[in-house]
Amino acid sequence: MIVVAGEALIDLVPLEASPADGVDRRAAGLPQLAPRLGGGPYNTAVALGRLGSPVAFCSRLSRDGFGEALLAGLRSAAVDVSPVQRGDEPTTLAVTAIGPDGSAGYSFYAEGTADRLFSVPDRLPSGTRAVSFGTCSLVLEPGATAYEEVMRSAAAQGLFTALDPNIRAGLIPDADAYRTRFKSWLPSTTLLKLSEEDAQWLGGTPREWLADGPAAVVLTRGGNGLTVFTRDGGEHAVPGEQVEVVDTIGAGDTVNAALLHGLAQRDALSPAAVGGLDGDGWTRLLGFAAHAAAITCSRAGAEPPYASEVGGV
Repeated sequence: MIVVAGEALIDLVPLEASPADGVDRRAAGLPQLAPRLGGGPYNTAVALGRLGSPVAFCSRLSRDGFGEALLAGLRSAAVDVSPVQRGDEPTTLAVTAIGPDGSAGYSFYAEGTADRLFSVPDRLPSGTRAVSFGTCSLVLEPGATAYEEVMRSAAAQGLFTALDPNIRAGLIPDADAYRTRFKSWLPSTTLLKLSEEDAQWLGGTPREWLADGPAAVVLTRGGNGLTVFTRDGGEHAVPGEQVEVVDTIGAGDTVNAALLHGLAQRDALSPAAVGGLDGDGWTRLLGFAAHAAAITCSRAGAEPPYASEVGGV
């Protein structure tokens, strides 16, 4: 069982079409927005479920209509929702802007929302082998401290832990304090995955982060592919898969899921096993992740692929 811990939210994604009344509100700076299920950890959990990995989601969802839709989305992807906490507060909203190259930017409405009030669960689901963390859930208090405690506890139990900081700078009030906190997570992290943009914002290098704890660091480079750096000095890269990009929403989350799924298929969800993966194993795993992410980029919103679309790892 892989447990994904973190936020679920609603992405408000711009639509290309004009409204039925014929008025193009984009010209007045008011694009049409459509609600889409989202949040980095949520997308990762859904992607894992679609790939066929046993997965559970550990979070706190609103009881409002959006929260019910998020819960239904998890269930439809065969995600175990028993660890999900519920609250009467509203669901977090993320207003999405899509650039000419398909890249996505976000503005968040997160004050007083349900996922911020996540509390440390009594226990993780039976059979948990790995726990994945990241994005807003490790920024927004008081939930961030609770997720951090789950991370440290899981690592102390010898579980595999994955971290994707997925930086959203607009949510981080004190950049230097966050960078210090990020470094404090590394001794409790088995696999660190982050984008080139994240790495630049954090101001470190994969080799520096490896020295602080992770067994491997995977760096994503958009359409240019992925590179893994390992503690034994290894460095292995694969190119990106060329597709017509609709948008990049959920691409990094799909990479998270594909890496975890692939490691589970290799029975490598342990710090020792991932440290022993050879160059050929990493190349195959990164290629699988690049393929899965490319499929996500080829369609609108966070729509990760199913196992039937990606083949074997």
